[in-house]
Amino acid sequence: MNGRKDQHDHGSSGRTEPTLGNLDNLDGPASKSRDDDGLPTFTLDPDLRRGGSSRPPVHRPKRRGWLVPVVVLIAIGVGTSLWIGQDRLRGLVPNTELDGILGRAETALQQGHLDGNDGSSARELFEAARALQPDNDRARDGLRNVGQAEIARADAALQAGKLDDADQALTAARELLGGGSDVDRLSQSLAAARNGKVPTDHLVEQAQQAFDAGKLQGDDGAGELYRRVLAADPNNAVAKHGLEQVGDALAGQAHKALDAGDRATASALVDRLAVLLPNYGELPALRAALVQVNQQDNSALTDAIKQGQNALRDGRIVGAGDDTALAHFKAALAIDPDNGDAKAGLGQVAQALIVQANAALDNADNAHARQLLDQAATIAPHSADLAAARARLGGGRKSNAAQVANDIAGDAAADNDDNLQHPPLTPQQSAELARTVQRADAAARQGNLMLPPGESAYDLYRQALALDGNNEAARHGLESLPTLAINQFNQALASGNLGAAGNRLADVADLSPGNANQGELRLRLAGAWMDQAEQQLQNGDRANAAQSLDSARKLAPGNPRLATLMARLQSGG
Repeated sequence: MNGRKDQHDHGSSGRTEPTLGNLDNLDGPASKSRDDDGLPTFTLDPDLRRGGSSRPPVHRPKRRGWLVPVVVLIAIGVGTSLWIGQDRLRGLVPNTELDGILGRAETALQQGHLDGNDGSSARELFEAARALQPDNDRARDGLRNVGQAEIARADAALQAGKLDDADQALTAARELLGGGSDVDRLSQSLAAARNGKVPTDHLVEQAQQAFDAGKLQGDDGAGELYRRVLAADPNNAVAKHGLEQVGDALAGQAHKALDAGDRATASALVDRLAVLLPNYGELPALRAALVQVNQQDNSALTDAIKQGQNALRDGRIVGAGDDTALAHFKAALAIDPDNGDAKAGLGQVAQALIVQANAALDNADNAHARQLLDQAATIAPHSADLAAARARLGGGRKSNAAQVANDIAGDAAADNDDNLQHPPLTPQQSAELARTVQRADAAARQGNLMLPPGESAYDLYRQALALDGNNEAARHGLESLPTLAINQFNQALASGNLGAAGNRLADVADLSPGNANQGELRLRLAGAWMDQAEQQLQNGDRANAAQSLDSARKLAPGNPRLATLMARLQSGG
């Protein structure tokens, strides 16, 4: 017995247990449901039946506002990654032309064909590759390897006694490597080899004699002679000690000049000391003293320039008394002889006198015009406008070239002939005039604006005007020289020829002393000198850096960047 009760047991009381029923016919056909199971029957309306397909689905709007910012952030991230990795991606792009040039360059380097002018040398090919792709590592490393090969070539040539070949290779190495210990070593060795024929003992003796005579500066001064000894023999103890003595003497002279209020002399002495001995101990103190003197003079200098400009505007140009433009600008130059604003002010005074002289010529008042031009000549003797006005005044045609040359050399005033009209030229004079103008034009194109004397464009145009003061070509050429000087200044500065740029700036000052652009030109040239000095400091070339800074100081003595670079020079940086 299992203790369970049968539901059909009528004699038992309690609940009826569920049963599975008859399981014998499970696999048989399903039996029809009974029509009557003892329960009430009912039917369900189809619309009330539950089912997944009977109710239409409800579409709820999906919120996707976060998607746009995410997409934007992804786009920014991808763009940034591409920008940062552009060099790497660029390197993945094949460049048949670049690869071909680099391959030929490396072959030329292996074959020892380092430099040349036919486009097949290693240097030329690596530079061509870098022009195609400036940040290409193979091109950059290749040029460095060419520089190292030039070092080896210079060393071998020096050992063989081929000094010119060594110098050529060393120059190429310096251009490619920008300096370095090997370049410095070979430079000193080459200088010693070139100076080997000059006995250093003799130079030392000359330097000592110059020092005893008090001749410290100049090509034959003690400082320069001791420097030449050290160039040939860097370890010469006598020359080192002698140069220190020269430094002490120059510093003493600078202190005396400062005590006497002679700022210009003191500044020149300090500049020379900085060139000879960049690490001289008293240089910082001397620089500080100069700055203090400059600050004391700045107020008076500014006031004098301002009063001079006011006098120009009021028409008080020259004359008796101290309240003229000429007097005020001269007072400013007495405080600072190199002040560009004061020099430009004097040029404006000369220009104003020339304008008045031309007005007098228009009124046929030749005597007054000559008087005004004579005054202008004492201020700006080489002014192109002055020369043109003198020609217009009618200086009289000279009978021969010697007289013309004498007139130019002495910058003489015109003679007493007040007639503005020249007699007709002879055929010989006309031919001479044409040749002179052609020579002047050629000299101007070559940059010979003021030098050499007698063959400069300035002098040749004046010679032509001495033959015919009304010659339009000569007058136009003379008057266009200031503009040409500025154009050539810009070209020289752009090409890095700072010496030529300085010469053109001096020409502008002579030809057009009142030119308003001079201040800007001076600042640009000073900046270029400082750029060069900074590069020289980075390459360890402190001697040339000192000279570059000296050139910059003459143009812009108060430039803050100049003080920073001087501090680097003196600290050995």
